[in-house]
Amino acid sequence: MDRWTSQLAPQLRALVELAAHDGHMTQAALALDIPQSSMSRRIHALQEALGVPLLIHDGRTVRLTPEAHRLAARAREPLAELDHTLAELTGDADPEHGTVRFGFPLTMGSGHIPDLLAAFRYRHSGIRVLLKQAHGTELGAQLLSGHLDLAVVIPAPERLHHNVIGTQHIHIALPADHRLAGAAQLRLDELSGETFIANPPSYNLRQLTEKWCREAGYIPNIAIEVTEFSTIRELISRGLGIALLPHDDRTPPGIREIPLAGGGYHRSIALAWGTATRAAPTRCLNDFLLQHFSPAAVNSVVARDA
Repeated sequence: MDRWTSQLAPQLRALVELAAHDGHMTQAALALDIPQSSMSRRIHALQEALGVPLLIHDGRTVRLTPEAHRLAARAREPLAELDHTLAELTGDADPEHGTVRFGFPLTMGSGHIPDLLAAFRYRHSGIRVLLKQAHGTELGAQLLSGHLDLAVVIPAPERLHHNVIGTQHIHIALPADHRLAGAAQLRLDELSGETFIANPPSYNLRQLTEKWCREAGYIPNIAIEVTEFSTIRELISRGLGIALLPHDDRTPPGIREIPLAGGGYHRSIALAWGTATRAAPTRCLNDFLLQHFSPAAVNSVVARDA
């Protein structure tokens, strides 16, 4: 088996990069800093050596076969760990230089996260941070695929390495003139028959809304689906429904947030990564965020997360 690794390591690296760029040969070649012709030769050499079809040509478009995707997925992490180990052994793992691909939820574009990134950039000017915003499911998928190095994810992902950095409490958001708006707390069974506004079904909080309501004895009447929490709050303030939302100290006028009676209405907040071994710049950003994510800051910022 040694002959495979000794002969095919560059070709496997090319395949992993091609898969990461959805079959775009030019982009994969740029990422490896090699000519496109060399990239193409490596892929075809791997295909010939294995005797397995790896590419599907559709006009000018190149797609990877299922076998190619499987091989790339299995090779990605071992190759990354080997790169990191060799860098550490040879002294190339400089924590003050490099690139970190960092993800965070769409609704965390203002406040504490940008402040922390600015502070990190000021202290570690040699590290380039590439930012990606998406909802939690997509962030987790991009960590697993290797498109992201580090991300804040809610809830804590079971399939990924992570550190839990806080807890997000879920309240019921009502119009300020709602018949129950004066309550100190509410049970979910008191909301049976109400019109709910919620995220699409792929969102974790939508799934929790349906689960918790079923446990309370009813199926919620979800009449409106919205991706952004800020839009959900706008609709609530106009009397179009109610919603289960993360607590936000900066709730806009026209809305009342009320705690839910009983325990368990919360989600964990995690700092997650996809590979067992992380590059030195990624560890540097990870440690910085862990150091500066105080519980108070976490609860105030992630209250608007999707």
